[in-house]
Amino acid sequence: MSFFSDLAHQYIDGEWKAGSGSWDIIDFNPYDGEKLASITVATADEVDQAYRAAERAQRAWAETNAYARRGVFERALRVVEEREEEITGAIIAELGGTRLKAAFELHLTKEFLREAIHLSLRPEGRILPSPEDGKENRLYRTPVGVVGVISPFNFPLLLSVKTVAPALALGNAVVLKPHQSAPVTGGSLVAKIFEEAGLPAGLLNVVITDIAEIGDALIEHPVPSVISFTGSDRVGRHVATVCASHFKRSVLELGGNSALIVLDDADIDYAVDAAVFSRFVHQGQVCMAANRILVDRSVRTEFTEKFVAKVASLKVGDPADPATHIGPLINASQAEAVSSVVEQAVAAGAEALLRGTAEGNLIAPSVLTGLPADSPVLRQEIFGPVALLVPFDGEDEAVRIANDTPYGLSGAVHTADVERGVRVAKRVRTGMIHVNDGTVHDEPVVPFGGEKNSGVGRLNGEATVDAFTTQKWISVQHGRSRFPF
Repeated sequence: MSFFSDLAHQYIDGEWKAGSGSWDIIDFNPYDGEKLASITVATADEVDQAYRAAERAQRAWAETNAYARRGVFERALRVVEEREEEITGAIIAELGGTRLKAAFELHLTKEFLREAIHLSLRPEGRILPSPEDGKENRLYRTPVGVVGVISPFNFPLLLSVKTVAPALALGNAVVLKPHQSAPVTGGSLVAKIFEEAGLPAGLLNVVITDIAEIGDALIEHPVPSVISFTGSDRVGRHVATVCASHFKRSVLELGGNSALIVLDDADIDYAVDAAVFSRFVHQGQVCMAANRILVDRSVRTEFTEKFVAKVASLKVGDPADPATHIGPLINASQAEAVSSVVEQAVAAGAEALLRGTAEGNLIAPSVLTGLPADSPVLRQEIFGPVALLVPFDGEDEAVRIANDTPYGLSGAVHTADVERGVRVAKRVRTGMIHVNDGTVHDEPVVPFGGEKNSGVGRLNGEATVDAFTTQKWISVQHGRSRFPF
């Protein structure tokens, strides 16, 4: 496909070039196995080139009038709007995303570009009082300088843009490394959008590579002050450790094991709809997905029957077909891992109310219940179309089960009494939780992030300003200070 071959390059200092590594990343369509592109990996030397270009370009960018910076994001938004059908095709081909998923990702991408337009003007200084006569304390908010961004494969366009665009809007430069399973939609496509929007050369650099080639060069490099990583908690732990040892700030958006809680007074039909979407959107490859669906025992039978029937009706197949609900997982490794989870759970005593078949990377949905309380499956993130139904007796047990996980990213509570839902939500240790809604939400001005193993820090709105700027105190003595010697 010419779209992919045209973008199968590194983007460093405003130039499209081949990497100089000794091997290629092969970009496949996860549905039919078609080879989309071959990209020679960037080396550690090219990572250095990217960071040095960013460092040079950032100085002038930080001094650029904020209204002039804002124009870049206005144009970037127009580029995305004009190319929606082309980008939709890329999401379907490279990620196996359904048309519904592509529309969802594009909608949020545009929302975050709109927010970046406003973020250009957001940083504000302050003047603080001083106990010393004649002194004025000025507090400036300044860009951190250069930000390293590592994005994942599940929503790569959105999760790259929602970090890259705000970082740039706030006066920083960026080096972006997309996931090797989404090198175009998460990487070079983002560079192309901003190139067409007129972003000056060097401010956004994209290096398509792998740790097998560069080791920790991307996060150890002396230029970036902040590393923003979205991915697994295992890799996130390593990123945080390396950053800390080099006195860098890290922003970590990691995995989840969210619980959607259905209380005894919930609207069952509505709760079923919310739960099915929350578990199976993009084949369950979503960090906020409702891994565990906790149902009060008094409504368990009704909920289970309706939930299983709705899941069984989901169409599995070609993501390009508008009627498809469940497309392929991103690669064979992920597909095998999900099938293995189901096999292990059933072998350990779980009951399969629905047992999905596997055909290549297409994994049909499974619904499991009756898992032993100590089952490791209940505490792990399942990045695929597998739902776990867990009964409980009363609010206290629901909260205990919801909290019995090393993760704490998202969640939901369904009840006829909104304030009851809020009381339960407050007791669940998670960064985000929604009353009478699904678990999968992201909004440009609301702090997004998790507790426990689900991450460190927040993004969106004011949280993004905090993440990608620093504060500088400059005092001015208008009189004369008195010194003791």
